[in-house]
Amino acid sequence: MKNKITIILIALSVISCKKENKTEQNMAINYPETQKDSTVDVYFGDSIQDPYRWLEDDNSQETKDWVIAQNKVTFDYLDKIPFRKQIKERMEKLWNYEKISAPFTKGDFTYFFKNDGLQNQSTLYRKDKNGKDEVFLDPNTFSKDGTTSLGGINFSKDGSLVAYAISEGGSDWRKVIVLKTATKEIVGDTLVDVKFSGISWYKNEGFYYSSYDKPKGSELSAKTDQHKLYFHKLNTAQTEDKVVFGLNEKRRYVGGYLTDDENYLIISAANSTSGNELYYKDLSSPNSKIVNIVNNFDSDSDVIDNNGTKFYVITNYNAPNKRVVTFDLSDSKMNSWVDFIPETENVLSVSTGAGYIFADYMKDAVSIIKQYDYNGKLVRDIELPGIGSAGGFGGEKEETTLYYSFTNYTTPGTIYSYNPKTGESVEYQKPKVDFKSNDFESKQVFYTSKDGTKIPMIITYKKETELNGKNPTILYGYGGFNISLTPSFSIANAVWMENGGVYAVANLRGGGEYGKKWHDAGTQLKKQNVFDDFIAAAEYLIKEKYTSSDYLAIKGGSNGGLLVGATMTQRPDLMKVAIPQVGVLDMLRYHTFTAGAGWAYDYGTAEQSQEMFNYLKGYSPVHNVKANTEYPATMVTTGDHDDRVVPAHSFKFAAELQAKQTGNNPRLIRIDVNAGHGAGKSTEAVINEQVDIQAFTLFNMGYKELK
Repeated sequence: MKNKITIILIALSVISCKKENKTEQNMAINYPETQKDSTVDVYFGDSIQDPYRWLEDDNSQETKDWVIAQNKVTFDYLDKIPFRKQIKERMEKLWNYEKISAPFTKGDFTYFFKNDGLQNQSTLYRKDKNGKDEVFLDPNTFSKDGTTSLGGINFSKDGSLVAYAISEGGSDWRKVIVLKTATKEIVGDTLVDVKFSGISWYKNEGFYYSSYDKPKGSELSAKTDQHKLYFHKLNTAQTEDKVVFGLNEKRRYVGGYLTDDENYLIISAANSTSGNELYYKDLSSPNSKIVNIVNNFDSDSDVIDNNGTKFYVITNYNAPNKRVVTFDLSDSKMNSWVDFIPETENVLSVSTGAGYIFADYMKDAVSIIKQYDYNGKLVRDIELPGIGSAGGFGGEKEETTLYYSFTNYTTPGTIYSYNPKTGESVEYQKPKVDFKSNDFESKQVFYTSKDGTKIPMIITYKKETELNGKNPTILYGYGGFNISLTPSFSIANAVWMENGGVYAVANLRGGGEYGKKWHDAGTQLKKQNVFDDFIAAAEYLIKEKYTSSDYLAIKGGSNGGLLVGATMTQRPDLMKVAIPQVGVLDMLRYHTFTAGAGWAYDYGTAEQSQEMFNYLKGYSPVHNVKANTEYPATMVTTGDHDDRVVPAHSFKFAAELQAKQTGNNPRLIRIDVNAGHGAGKSTEAVINEQVDIQAFTLFNMGYKELK
């Protein structure tokens, strides 16, 4: 398949400080008054009040005024933290190092991304055959404040054309612009209103892309439910683009991509984030029909390559940990699939390049890489630089050198060149970060959750850290959507650990660390398993004296924001600080916004059944904030342009916390303006957010000054 170019955005965590005598540092906070209305929803005869429904209207002046008022209170609070400025200076200094991506060749040029250090967005450079560098595309010029970012890029097979997508204000809606690479001349009109889409070229004639019809009402919060695959012919109006799939077949997520020989269009269609149908269309025959390969949503399958009519597919059909199968298009029925790389006890993902298939196995959340030829023969086990996360090994079939990255919690992300013939790895690009990795250690432990399940967690800290229960600790988790948390380095975490902090990541059920069964064990009526796993992780850290409740912060984003919200409402005594970021917090209405209905595989919906409604109501953070309960110091974070998890979730949760305030712990909400769910956020905005989280966390743990 074509090498997929991905812009990797690394979300950095917080730095820390010298421990001081712990004191209560409560500030008097006058929260804005949040009006209540009389909205009531009835589910299975049960009346549920929704007094902050009006905050769902992101277009209303009342909501905008509320955002301004809340931000004023929050930033007034943060401004009074004595070491906040010092944290920012330290953060910026450490962040300011050159970052360069692996190179990739397209046509006559070799391209690579580079960030000089504190640039808001990484710049795409290219090098000609004489070795001369030039800027090809600079996203820093897209907007003055860095809020417009590069949201995707794809070159035609010969490299003569490129289509790139831009995101404005962090929104998932994109614009697509086409250039001639030789001259950088714009070709045709800019496409608009493109969402959740790849870009797949066909013979320089045009490309396939996906989108929804623009919804009625707010484009940032209204429901989008029918995804369609289009073909855009160059130099024609977007209004003339033909729907290839999705006009008669209502699917929430549709994607199209071509085989490397450009003979086949592969279509993946789904109604949720788990399970997909699979189709193909023979592009060598002008009047060919779309042919179904997988006709249900019970498994996940993707075509990774082909050799003529022989297809290679990675699937979890009859293989919860995934396998690679082959079949011929003359008989593509699922019961005719033949194992190429059989399922093992470890979860599999794959990439292709240089005429080989690379199997990336995940064992207890760390990488093991094996190289296969196209006869299914194991060529070698690839020796990695250490224990951690490896990714890459992708490229065109004719490539002679491939690249991969390696990182873990103590090793900055380093790029290696790889010779697929000899198996030799050579360090290609190592970031110049002033961090002494040998002074730190990561320890993987397996603790017991409430129902007896063993859960892995990696705890990273400075060697010889005294386990006295007084170490400031961040416990991070996600636990959903088959997503795995694998070891990765961040500058901010490094400084946190340099100053005595502990950083712990729990691999909760609901994630993908142990395949489909692990994922399913944290979905729908089993979702409480995820929260129990997280609570047990906190209890383990306290029991083993890594920290104590007075020095523990829990943090997570998106589905991880739900994790934090549910954990802090179920066990408010367990932690000192809670940071729910861009969280799914209203579990009775999440599916009514944007593409939220597609998350029902993980969550279920309130309309699904009375049992499911009662279950969701039982843990929904917005509906479980109780009066006369002292919750931990909480800073909810969100973006006003988040159209993935709409900010109304965070607005309502913060309003509930403030209305039912007991005790002196702050309950603040920090709302980024012209920002979305996180992708494409400017360096300045990311640093500012991390500084504020850091300052808030440490201040509420009783720290008064930095080291």
